[in-house]
Amino acid sequence: MKSVHEHIHTQTPEHNILSISETFQAFVQTLSGVYDPGEARSIARIVFEDALRVHDLQSKAPFFELQEKLLQDIQKRLLQHEPIQYILGKADFYGLKFQVDHNVLIPRQETEELVYWILKTIQKEIKHSNLGILDIGTGSGCIPITLKKKMPHLNISAVDISEDALVIVKANAELHKTSIEFIQTDILNQNDWQQFGQFDIIVSNPPYVPLREQSVMFPNVTGFEPHLALFVEDENPLIFYDAIADFAKIHLNPNGYLFFECNEFNAKEVLQLLVNKGFKNSLLQKDMNGKERMIRATQLILR
Repeated sequence: MKSVHEHIHTQTPEHNILSISETFQAFVQTLSGVYDPGEARSIARIVFEDALRVHDLQSKAPFFELQEKLLQDIQKRLLQHEPIQYILGKADFYGLKFQVDHNVLIPRQETEELVYWILKTIQKEIKHSNLGILDIGTGSGCIPITLKKKMPHLNISAVDISEDALVIVKANAELHKTSIEFIQTDILNQNDWQQFGQFDIIVSNPPYVPLREQSVMFPNVTGFEPHLALFVEDENPLIFYDAIADFAKIHLNPNGYLFFECNEFNAKEVLQLLVNKGFKNSLLQKDMNGKERMIRATQLILR
């Protein structure tokens, strides 16, 4: 498979500069050696539009040497399976741009659906306006920052165990001019729980991939995304759900909501865990691909 560089420099002398359109097609063809055709075209479009600032991909204008050097650098990293979001240092989420690096997970479409469900729940189910929300394992901050952008009146806190991740989330909060409280803590350490107050909504997309599944995952995930945010021990894959549910029983207001994103392969187990702990109205929702990926439950307490 020829690289874009080889495509350019095997032209005849009178045609030794490819057009933007030709270069784009050559780039897609090169990436198709590693990615499926649809994904290759999608990645190529992101590269041209976001990195090269080229938006007319059908243009017959020449593709300049300076752009070629940048394209070659990006192509080399892509062919080594590095995610385009890390290469460019940013990712799209819910119509917003978020800074990302290897210390945080790349925001995913399934999490957008979780945010949508939370927003709809607030609009339809919660009557008072002074809402407190806690995001556990915030990563890039895509969940709390998006919620705050959509509903500025919300009082939102976010926690993560990783100091490096909190550097990124604070930068994203500043980028989007959102006021959010950030706390570094290990949610598995119950001694740290006393620093928290009460919340109307607790949400988490915690680590949930058993280590045994690592061998069958794509190299762009296992080779680049933070294992701390991905994996749990095979012996206790629900460790975070168990701890966060116990935390929620103490720190979730009466009739408050607990939201989880979860592994499609043990989502029903998470649901049963919540039922066993006394949570009510537990709902398991499928994502747009028909996979069971989201849970909502309520904490009903009579006082």
